[in-house]
Amino acid sequence: MKKRSNLKNTLVAEAVSSAPELASPEVIISPELITEAEPEVLDAEVNVRVAILSEDGFEECELTSPKEALERAGAIVDIISTHTGKIKSWDKNHWGHEVTVDKDLSEAVPEDYDALILPGGVMNPDKLRQNKNAISFVKRFINAGKPVAAICHGPQTLIETGLIEGNTMTSYPSLQTDLRNAGVEWVDKEVVHCGQFITSRQPGDLEAFNRELLSELSLRAA
Repeated sequence: MKKRSNLKNTLVAEAVSSAPELASPEVIISPELITEAEPEVLDAEVNVRVAILSEDGFEECELTSPKEALERAGAIVDIISTHTGKIKSWDKNHWGHEVTVDKDLSEAVPEDYDALILPGGVMNPDKLRQNKNAISFVKRFINAGKPVAAICHGPQTLIETGLIEGNTMTSYPSLQTDLRNAGVEWVDKEVVHCGQFITSRQPGDLEAFNRELLSELSLRAA
């Protein structure tokens, strides 16, 4: 640590007191013991890459909110789909914004990523679960022990992998029977973190969902 340059070799601190008999003796402080406070060390360059797997019909905020939270924390986020170009969101009760696909599923390599996110929306996971390549992609994350985060209807895709038995999860309430039939203990909580899996119920849980995901990846919220 850097020494203060304006200090002399010896500093003399005298305790001043109105009562002479209570005065403290002079104190000699070696300059070696006087140091500047070290500045706060910020995180080193973040080296975290996250995949978001989605199809048309995803719930808009369930993709954009985690993506923005991760990017603010310094992570690189790729949107992966079964086709290139753009995918269209579903926003509550109508078609919403489009987002650009970063990689076609056929070119994406799970080993290049540290975690996987599965947003909800009724149409999106229903399409993914019928795509063998999509299910294989998700399975590789699970088998590698990497974090997999799914919200709302997102866990539908996890059911299709056949690899979630024995875990505790949550989801949109209408999926609870399907998850239980897949061997999952379903609970009604805003976020559930069980092993490598992070799950939430609905858009209203996104704050907790994002916070748990950032924590799992050791990222600091911006």
